Amino acid sequence: MTLRVTNVLCAFVLIAAATTPSAGQQADEQQTFNEIKKLGWQVGPSVGKVARRASLAIPANHGFLAAADTSKFLTLLKNLPQQDSYTIAPGDLHWFAVFDFDPVGYIKDDEKVDADAVLKVLKEGNVRGNEERRRRGYPVVHLEGWFVAPHYDETTKRLEWATKLKGESGDVSVNYKIRLLGRAGVMSAVLVSDPDSLEKDIRSFRAVLDGFSFDSGERYAEYRTGDKVAEYGLAGLIVGGAAAAAAKSGFFKVIGKFAIFIFAGAAAVVMGLVRWLFQRRAT
Repeated sequence: MTLRVTNVLCAFVLIAAATTPSAGQQADEQQTFNEIKKLGWQVGPSVGKVARRASLAIPANHGFLAAADTSKFLTLLKNLPQQDSYTIAPGDLHWFAVFDFDPVGYIKDDEKVDADAVLKVLKEGNVRGNEERRRRGYPVVHLEGWFVAPHYDETTKRLEWATKLKGESGDVSVNYKIRLLGRAGVMSAVLVSDPDSLEKDIRSFRAVLDGFSFDSGERYAEYRTGDKVAEYGLAGLIVGGAAAAAAKSGFFKVIGKFAIFIFAGAAAVVMGLVRWLFQRRAT
């Protein structure tokens, strides 16, 4: 199984070399490939533990990275490092997704989301997030709008939406985001995909999510009176919980220092990676 992952990564770096004419860029990509290959990929079929609160059945031909390697993975892709995040990807690297848990408490799901108001806040947060990315010498990404407007499934307790992002070179990608509500907080799952294959990738990712489950005692339905309740609802999950909590007195008017984190973490796509994965996929 390890050999299969290695072969896939070899194909990955060949795509990178074929699409970047600069020898210096090719050398950088080769080095990135070498470092990615060294990460501790757990290959399915097996079970990955997520944030000590949930389990994810890893299908055959998929790979999983635990927290330490996910942070390295994101850093190698010129994203901001994360603590206690987890990665799942198919063996052909057609897409990847990052999980992390926020112990904000039980989130009441009786709120109707105003998609236009939320998008306004996200765009303001995107500007501040790009300031941090420039400071670190990372490529910036610009939020263009919804690719899929927010919608909530009361049965599965999943909030889903997709944002369309564009890099400085014009590359377009999509972050498809899912929030899975639990008893003590929310599990974030961010899918990085290409707009041209988004619907197919969403179906593939949702099939993987069928293997996700909160541990006993952590499920949304197991809420008990006296449990911690979050200070915000569904809209707060989209704009970033810290910003939502700070802005309770004027939710869509105040962003403050927290807005810098809305696009600065695992949700921020690395446009160079997207170009590597998708530019020559049809050939």
